[in-house]
Amino acid sequence: MAERLRRPVALQIAVCGPRACTPDDAQRAKRIGHLLAEAGVTVLCGGGSGVMAAVAEGASAAGGIVIGIRPDTDRTAVCDGLTAVLYTNIGEARNAVLVWSADAVIVVGGSWGTLSELALANRRGGVPVVSIGGWRITDDDGNEIGAAGRTETPEEAVASALARADRS
Repeated sequence: MAERLRRPVALQIAVCGPRACTPDDAQRAKRIGHLLAEAGVTVLCGGGSGVMAAVAEGASAAGGIVIGIRPDTDRTAVCDGLTAVLYTNIGEARNAVLVWSADAVIVVGGSWGTLSELALANRRGGVPVVSIGGWRITDDDGNEIGAAGRTETPEEAVASALARADRS
């Protein structure tokens, strides 16, 4: 029997953020999506509105692959720009699917759902978490816990996530 050649799976980076985001966060997410696509990364997101739609728009405009991981089965609720959609029908538990599928996580902005994703990523351990304009988790001395760090620009966020991505 012929031996199958195993192609390496592309780096997968999750971009998390609120569905009701600020215009600044939408611009950041769109730029992050574009930069990730240019780097050949598969972008993972929630497949909905806000940051999710902005990152999908940026990545797809640059020819990237974008996978939406939905909490429901509502095919009318997905954003444009997705290459494929996983309809989980498991509600907020899909946040765990999103985070456990990622080699790194970029958090843009903040909401309670985004905080859930950040907490799950930090609890997972080993997966770098980069924050831009949003939540962060610190110890009693103010040191960031489990995060690759807080960044100021989309370029810094992507560079940090790429440099620290967990490929194990």
